[in-house]
Amino acid sequence: MVDAVFSECRVCNRQWPCREDFLRDEEVVLIGYQANFVALEKGLFLFNHSCHGTLSVEVHKFADLYQGDIFEQRKTGSESCAGYCLHRNVLKPCPAQCECAYVREILQLLRKI
Repeated sequence: MVDAVFSECRVCNRQWPCREDFLRDEEVVLIGYQANFVALEKGLFLFNHSCHGTLSVEVHKFADLYQGDIFEQRKTGSESCAGYCLHRNVLKPCPAQCECAYVREILQLLRKI
């Protein structure tokens, strides 16, 4: 039986057995977010590794870090939407009361770790 790992770099084969090891690794840097508007929890947080590899980790692997409200309606494309989720390299928090805003709050938490 193969032990599960939290993430693995496909360039250098470095493995992180748990989320805490991954987040503590100074050679891993958050660089973006690729939204999945059909299933937000399947969106991807993007990280660069020092070996020049890019790692993608699904939102659901970090969802428990967020403890706030989750709005029911998605505001993408509305007047209140700043369009941040449409640009994978924008890491700003969302000012709208949007279903996607909680993911952007997780981004803020990851940036502080």
